[in-house]
Amino acid sequence: NSKTSVKELMGVSHYACYTSLIEPKNAKEALKDECWILAMQEELEQFTRNDVWELIPEPSSGNVIGTKWIFKNKTDEFGNMTRNKARLVAQGYTQTQGIDYDETFAPIARLESVHIFLSIACLMKFIDYQMDVKSAFLNEILHEEAYVKQPEGFKDPKNPNHVYRLKKALYGLKQAPRAWYERLTMYLLEKEFKRGGVDQTFFALRTNEDLLAVQIYVDDIIFGSTSKKLVNHFVKLMASKFEMSLVGELSYFLGLQVKQGKNGIFLHHGKYAKNLVK
Repeated sequence: NSKTSVKELMGVSHYACYTSLIEPKNAKEALKDECWILAMQEELEQFTRNDVWELIPEPSSGNVIGTKWIFKNKTDEFGNMTRNKARLVAQGYTQTQGIDYDETFAPIARLESVHIFLSIACLMKFIDYQMDVKSAFLNEILHEEAYVKQPEGFKDPKNPNHVYRLKKALYGLKQAPRAWYERLTMYLLEKEFKRGGVDQTFFALRTNEDLLAVQIYVDDIIFGSTSKKLVNHFVKLMASKFEMSLVGELSYFLGLQVKQGKNGIFLHHGKYAKNLVK
């Protein structure tokens, strides 16, 4: 089964865990719930693994950017809750262009591009897969000096007035999306992918008679190929460079529920419609 083999390549395991049904409005509420505390700890552990920052005395000059916790209950294509996700973001609106950052623009796939991608899959009769790059922005080295405040609920008791100097990009920073896009693009081009001329979020790899097509939307990626070997090749390429948190057959992307079958691909907004009538 193609879906199983791709998951095996990624080393994805399934396990039962408890989740909180309540989505906290702020850190104060989250810190009263053990499930959300664990989610916050998981987020900060990623910072440690990726060597995102270092705690230092507050510099005499330089803008110290605030941080904020964002909480979201993740759901599957049927609306069933799958996990609690806590994300620490920088309050990038306090940054000053030319001082805290320079370039910010990064291409983002349009919904029309996704429709075209799925049309190609129908025409060439291949299965589409999806993957999510875990904490994508945390992979990107910052070229500017940036400092952020310690996150609420997790201040160092010995150095409560210290700040973090960022080594890597953080969600919320103005320059973070561009840094990630450039890193991923450079990696794919090094691996002999060709980038789309009009749609610069589309990449393709051809070998003999086979095609591997890839569409990126920030840290969410959909892909498919006429060759199972190329699918496995792409999964291995990505797993060797980045940490993946999801991989499997495409079923839900940008609000679209996707049902793949022998007779084609069916798209619908069932989940969205249910939410509207709640």
